[in-house]
Amino acid sequence: MDFDLSEEQRALADTLGRLLADRYGPEARAGYLAEPDGFSRARWADFIALGLTALPFAEDHGGLGAGAVETMIVMQAFGTALVVEPYLASIVLGGTAVRLGGSAAQQARILPGVAAGTTLLALAHAEAGSRFDLLDIACAARAAGDGWVLDGTKVAALGADCADLLVVAARHHGDRRDPAGIGLFLVEAAAPGLARRGYAALDGTRAAELRFSATPAEPLGALDQGHAVLARAIEHGIAAAAAESLGVMEAMHALTLDYLKTRKQFGRAIGEFQALQHRAVDMFVALEQARSMVLLATGALALEDALERARAIAAAKVQVARSTTHIAEEAVQLHGGIGMTLEYRLGHLVRRATALAALFGDADHHLRRLAAMGGLYHAA
Repeated sequence: MDFDLSEEQRALADTLGRLLADRYGPEARAGYLAEPDGFSRARWADFIALGLTALPFAEDHGGLGAGAVETMIVMQAFGTALVVEPYLASIVLGGTAVRLGGSAAQQARILPGVAAGTTLLALAHAEAGSRFDLLDIACAARAAGDGWVLDGTKVAALGADCADLLVVAARHHGDRRDPAGIGLFLVEAAAPGLARRGYAALDGTRAAELRFSATPAEPLGALDQGHAVLARAIEHGIAAAAAESLGVMEAMHALTLDYLKTRKQFGRAIGEFQALQHRAVDMFVALEQARSMVLLATGALALEDALERARAIAAAKVQVARSTTHIAEEAVQLHGGIGMTLEYRLGHLVRRATALAALFGDADHHLRRLAAMGGLYHAA
């Protein structure tokens, strides 16, 4: 199998890398986090100009018709630079839900604005106590007149505090955890009965708690396909977050190697001590293991077999989360006390690494899922 990037994909990686190196240093990032939206609208405009927001969408909807590999390239670069703009929330999660689940009319109405970067989406599915269970949904949808309204709450909705349009998972019938009763609904940010409380997460990125009280909503596509579409959107989110984790790991590893080469103790660089060389090699092994699983997850998104796709995504999440945690812990220990300070870039990388390792389910959660599915290579 050929894992080399095409000429166009290499050009995308090079161009984005140069942009981020020029405009996304540590001081600039701190300024972006301090802006009213928690990210830079100017940098978002740069991403629009590069066509990043249009990548995964069909040309009929103003997109470029690119695939999962291009998203992987973008997210890996974003991880290395610690980008805070809501690409994962709007383009990957919200965009995938509308792209795969919306009716033709809804796609034609919504996706051109998303591809142009002028409409920000957010996916709201998690609830208090649900942990990482996509079936555990109590937020209720009920018919009201000629439409639908929502009642309930959502937590930890990525980018939902500044989104223009929300994609909300809600139960329209059945008992709690009944997959057939889960639908996806579109809710305008200015809809009556919607209360949003935005906050900064551990790593500085933005999320929100949402409260719905008889809030008008529009079903996204077919109601009975809500859970299947939600699962697909989360799979795309896991693959994208894994690629971002890879970029974070690469940055932590490079920073640690540089420190080992320059920090001196007993008259010599500490990287000359064999015990520390062994630990640096272990970090590299973990990094390459994660890289392989990111490629697996990216490729798996195109699989038609839902079970085979779910196994690959779960396995990738397990390894990437474990590698991320290992490299973060080793980087901090090899740096000593400076590795914990927020005045040093490693501290911010470790915070983002920690958040990504738990996002959409930690390693233990997905290992249990993988075991329940019979493992990655399940015998027929």
